[in-house]
Amino acid sequence: MRFIYHYPETAGYEGDLLDAGPLPEIAAATERNGFDGFSLSEHPAPGARWLAAGGHQTLDPFIGLAFVAAATERLRLITYLTVAPYRNPMLLAKTAASLDILSGGRVTVGLGTGYQKSEFHALGVDFEERNILFDEALDVLPRHWSGEPFSYTGRHFSARDVIARPRPPQQPIPLWIGGNSALSRRRVAERAQGWIPMSGGAELATTARTPSLGSVPELARKITEIRAHAQEAGRTDHIDVVYSYSDESITEPTVDVERHTAALAELGEAGVDWIVISNRTREYRETLDFIEGFGTTYLASVT
Repeated sequence: MRFIYHYPETAGYEGDLLDAGPLPEIAAATERNGFDGFSLSEHPAPGARWLAAGGHQTLDPFIGLAFVAAATERLRLITYLTVAPYRNPMLLAKTAASLDILSGGRVTVGLGTGYQKSEFHALGVDFEERNILFDEALDVLPRHWSGEPFSYTGRHFSARDVIARPRPPQQPIPLWIGGNSALSRRRVAERAQGWIPMSGGAELATTARTPSLGSVPELARKITEIRAHAQEAGRTDHIDVVYSYSDESITEPTVDVERHTAALAELGEAGVDWIVISNRTREYRETLDFIEGFGTTYLASVT
């Protein structure tokens, strides 16, 4: 099992995006203390109502992860999640490829369909088209990254005999798809390299317009089904499963260690490959203390 540090997000509209500390320094500490990945999410135009209800601000994930790439040597650079329908897939592909080239092949693109109607409206994207636009991105991204000529006609664009060079080092860049629905799981089994189920309970699932994930045994059953479906589709590659461990008491890494260790082990037995960890703070020192404490307490012993 490997661990991803998700940069702490600023809840609401008070405070600064980088209150938790300078991105390069936090990323270097993350790598130094045994994490294997670093992630940022995406909300280019969050609504005031959502922010007041506990929503969060973000940096642009690709620009932020470019800073992370420059400050580290081995961390996976993960969008958790970028909303595919927000971007023309050609631009999304070029942005991800550029980061993969400059980082030496360390990018993983986590993709979601999106759920905030107000943000779709602000960006001029039809909310009702989000699944169509998402599937178009799944079609275009690997073709763009191949570096070979291709043509594609989408809902709002027509690309004829385009060639995108240079090719990214990874062929293709791994795609992790988020969401708990049967449609999301089918997409993972057939077209992606990883699944990001949404944990956090029924209330969060309702907000994100996806079914509740259920218990760990239910998660294990769904993981088994995804991997079996992938084999039936002729795939032989491993499908990663990425789980956000959001227990509030984990913000103190030395508290309830046995309970957390047992919970993480249970997730590993269920088939989870990556655990996403974060802590909400607006203090640089607190961020570093958390990263160092988590690394010392868990990363040397949990496999």
